[in-house]
Amino acid sequence: MRFLVDQNLSPLIVERLNDAGHDAVHTSELGLASASDLEIIRAATEQSRVVVSADTDFGTLLATRHAAAPSVLLIRLRSSRRAAELGDLLLANVDPVAEDLDAGAVVVLEDERMRVRRLPI
Repeated sequence: MRFLVDQNLSPLIVERLNDAGHDAVHTSELGLASASDLEIIRAATEQSRVVVSADTDFGTLLATRHAAAPSVLLIRLRSSRRAAELGDLLLANVDPVAEDLDAGAVVVLEDERMRVRRLPI
């Protein structure tokens, strides 16, 4: 799977995803470290990547535009975790929602559950 990891998350998450065989890049690698959410959405759509973020604005932007892409994997955890742990948590939960992410969805990863909303919302 192809991921675009937002600037609010550590580049170490990209390393974990790539080590597991995914194609992941951090916004800073693409010159998007200070980009707006809309610019990140455009880049992810153009590159067929899933946005990985802790920023809830992505779901709102997709919903208000009735967009079918890109998919967003939103991390909403109450407890803070180190980047390596967060990367491992993502890897443990990507496979069950891979079909949804491929089809276009907002997936919210919470402490005790995952929620999936297919796009467009």
